[in-house]
Amino acid sequence: MVASALALAAGLAVMTAMAFIATTPATVDFSAGHRAGQPVNVTFQTVGSYGSGTHASWVSYEIQAPSGQWVHTTLWQVPAHTRINVTIEQFDSGSPLRNQEIGQVTGTLGGYMLLNGKRVSVVNSNSGNGVAHTFSIPNLGLNVPLYGVNGNANLCGAAPCTTSSPHNLIKFSFTSPGPGSYPWQCFVPCGLGFLYGNGGPMQTVGYMDGFMKVVA
Repeated sequence: MVASALALAAGLAVMTAMAFIATTPATVDFSAGHRAGQPVNVTFQTVGSYGSGTHASWVSYEIQAPSGQWVHTTLWQVPAHTRINVTIEQFDSGSPLRNQEIGQVTGTLGGYMLLNGKRVSVVNSNSGNGVAHTFSIPNLGLNVPLYGVNGNANLCGAAPCTTSSPHNLIKFSFTSPGPGSYPWQCFVPCGLGFLYGNGGPMQTVGYMDGFMKVVA
């Protein structure tokens, strides 16, 4: 089962993330001023290389704050027991998965994602552009494979990317759980130059893993 595989990986993910973190990125707060019963909308980007800073070549997530500003972080805060509508602008190229189970969409409302407007419940990474990354919250059984961009395209070179660059638009929703801190990460080994692709950005908060804080 995808949920059990993700859960088994969660403990290791947390330990490695904390071991590699040197400074704490900012937390983007989506809970401030939230009105009960209203959904929360969260937008991410995934980029093939962040393009600046100490690790300019690393793959990375970033989050759009409620103000509209892009923030290089993977720490975010949402209210408990609330519908979370997620939009991901996916700018990175893909490849076949080593574990085809993570090509399944699990834990979302309805059991599907919208990929460029089309309902999808599984991505066959052995055809087309493959899978670039996943958006996975193991403790919730949530896994969304992010379909890759054609590697021959003129890919965005530095974040934040604009929608004029080739990208896929992925949308899905889930319900936030009770208060707590929930680790999330990408399960596609995309740490180029590290053993089995699992080092560097894969183990660093602010790049390919982080925490969703849920508050009452």
